[in-house]
Amino acid sequence: MDVGRGKNKVVAGILGIVLGGLGIHHFYLGSNMAGVICLVGFCCFGLSGIVGLVEGIMLLVMPDAEFDARYNLRTPEPMEFVFMPPKK
Repeated sequence: MDVGRGKNKVVAGILGIVLGGLGIHHFYLGSNMAGVICLVGFCCFGLSGIVGLVEGIMLLVMPDAEFDARYNLRTPEPMEFVFMPPKK
């Protein structure tokens, strides 16, 4: 269900799986600094592709209510990764 900011869980998950190494899913969800870190990590080390894949899968299996609470009903912190609990 799209509410608030209108972010879609399936779109975010697919972006994480396909382009996660470049941090595109973070830019889509609003965690821009996390996206920049993934982008730099991919260019310099190539490791962020694995992190992006894992985060994409985590987004797809995340319950809709949790996704909405984390990404639609609030704006994520700039450094908020999917595997981190949201700051209150």
